[in-house]
Amino acid sequence: MENQTKNVKVYSTPSCPWCDVAKKFLLDHKVEFEVIDVSRSPEIAMDLMNKTGSTGVPVIEIDGEYVLGFNKEEICAKLGIIDN
Repeated sequence: MENQTKNVKVYSTPSCPWCDVAKKFLLDHKVEFEVIDVSRSPEIAMDLMNKTGSTGVPVIEIDGEYVLGFNKEEICAKLGIIDN
């Protein structure tokens, strides 16, 4: 599947180890994504909380749908990744 057709954003903070795991997973699968550091913008953090009901990171947005945490199965399903 052509992952580049998906709009992917990773909402994260510099001190979040699971954010690093999520970003490495996406890089390993050659998925292009934008990183948004919510620690630098209280407005973005509040907007994300209002949309997802969660204050945790990572949050991965794939074409407007949110995956909370590093949920590999859900990420793979939404991006069409086959991870062995």
